Parts: sequence; structure tokens; C-alpha cells
Amino acid sequence: MSALTIYTDTDASTPVWHSTDAAEIQQKLNAKGVRFERWQADRDLGANPTPETVITAYQHAIDKLVAEKGYQSWDVISLRADNPQKEAMRAKFLNEHTHGEDEVRFFVEGAGLFCLHIGSDVYQVLCEKNDLISVPAGTPHWFDMGSEPNFTAIRIFDNPEGWIAQFTGSEIADGYPRLA
Repeated sequence: MSALTIYTDTDASTPVWHSTDAAEIQQKLNAKGVRFERWQADRDLGANPTPETVITAYQHAIDKLVAEKGYQSWDVISLRADNPQKEAMRAKFLNEHTHGEDEVRFFVEGAGLFCLHIGSDVYQVLCEKNDLISVPAGTPHWFDMGSEPNFTAIRIFDNPEGWIAQFTGSEIADGYPRLA
């Protein structure tokens, strides 16, 4: 179940707000300029779908975003617990960073934890199947795929080369709860 937990950026031990209600999550995030929507992952893609299968199944949804926002490219990221590089891949995204463009993800299956450092708060968004999140360019954040990753997501980009991470050097991510 999707969830939003908000902490202050000085106290990772006590949440100041929490909800699993999609409408409440959307309202809180939209107020901060973060797009959050529940889409319907309405295609059976099998146990381990190829990127081509995922793109073909959701081209209609991608096309709507491209028409609305002018995005230039998209791909699929999929990671399973049996991937021998899972620890290295997890560590790569656990440090706070920004991007020069929006970071858009539609979760086709599985889950991941986006952590957004907005103002003096940390917004932890547990994204699961059917969730679309768009983190605005320049927003400090990190992503946790968990110790046993299991997700497939469509990534949508502003430019054909994809996004480049600019790490902030902050150690804030180390103090907040992680995905199991």
C-alpha cells in the first residue's frame, strides 16, 4: 500500500504526519510541487517482463505525459532480489542528490521509497504498483529500493540522455528509515 510519512529534517525518530490514503498523499505532495497520481497498471506483464513489453503495454500513458509535459525519452528499470549487483545499485541512489530535470517514475510492479528533502521536512513516499511520482528538477532527494529489491518502473526524461545526479554531499539520508 502506498504511503507518505513526513518528518522534520532534524528528527528522523518521530513522524509528524502519515497516511496511506492516496487522495491525502496526492494533496500533500501536490502542495509541494510534487506530482503524485494513482494510475491503473492494467496489463498482465508476466513474471519477468522485458522492457519492450512494459513500454508497449503503457505507451498510451507515456504518450499522455509526453503531450502534457514535452518529455523526450523513456525506458524501463527493473530489479530483482537475485541481481548480483543489487547492493551496489541500492547504494548508488541512497545519497541525497538533485537533477536538472524532473524525475518521473510509474511503478508497474513492486515498490520503492522516494525520500524528498523539501524545506525543513523529509517526505518519505512509498511508491507501489500503480503510483506515478514526478519529483521536480532541483529537489533534493534519495531513493531506496530495499535490501531485496523487486520492482519495475517506467522512467520518463526531459532529455534523450536521461538524468544526471548532482550529489549534495549531505549525510541526511543516513538518519532516516529505509525500506526493508
